[in-house]
Amino acid sequence: MAGLDDVTTLHNGVQMPRLGLGVWMAADGKEVQQAVRTAIETGYRSIDTAAIYGNEVGVGQGIRDSGVSRDHLFITTKVWNKDQGYESTLAAFEESRKKLQLDYLDLYLIHWAVPGRYLETWRALEKLYQDGRVRAIGVANFMPEHLQDVMDHSNMRPMVDQVEFHPLLTQRSLLAFCREQNIQLEAWSPLSRGGDLLQHPVLRDIADKHAKTPAQVILRWDLQQDVVTIPKSVHPERIRENADVFDFTLSQDEMARITALNADRRAIDYDPYHVDFGLE
Repeated sequence: MAGLDDVTTLHNGVQMPRLGLGVWMAADGKEVQQAVRTAIETGYRSIDTAAIYGNEVGVGQGIRDSGVSRDHLFITTKVWNKDQGYESTLAAFEESRKKLQLDYLDLYLIHWAVPGRYLETWRALEKLYQDGRVRAIGVANFMPEHLQDVMDHSNMRPMVDQVEFHPLLTQRSLLAFCREQNIQLEAWSPLSRGGDLLQHPVLRDIADKHAKTPAQVILRWDLQQDVVTIPKSVHPERIRENADVFDFTLSQDEMARITALNADRRAIDYDPYHVDFGLE
């Protein structure tokens, strides 16, 4: 069975690890450095950060501390809302690259679909891609209408859409659209937040049957839907636990039971169709 070296192939031919480490809310400095180093030593090859997280410097240091060759890693970051626009995105990319101390990035994402800005921002990402500064480009928190708008007004189709995705928010229409358009869906906050999902009796029952944790069951549910997933943790034992999801398989019935938990419930209060925050 596959492991942490398991990859999906994006529509431009670039291979992306199917499981990685997210570092949202990980403090810059020692905390994020240790998390990144632990993940890479465990076998993770994908690290996901963003300019707004404020920890790109620490992520870069953790990468260097790991001693793993740069070409064996897949590093993602994102342009924040206030920096969207053509020239400002190019400048934001360069700032992120310098903080990470990397010559290139593997994936660069538009963090949110800011009205009136994301098309120009996408044009900047196409420029970065064409110049070889980044190996793949994509978006985050885009709904089908946003994705279609990008495809209708640009030269390239997004390679990835990173969105909130977990058993309480299964995003079936978006998942179907991305599959149809060969856009890789990626799950942020795959375990939701607050911990209540991990206590759900359905997940606990399935976990017990496989001698796994509810978190491992959820991550397995992602992978069996061909959804890339990036659980966040700064705890070494949890980072290792999240990686131990390649030695079991959920049945079709178990997959259906988990999907049926959907409540269209977002972990935080936001509307992806009205992005009016982070603009200053």
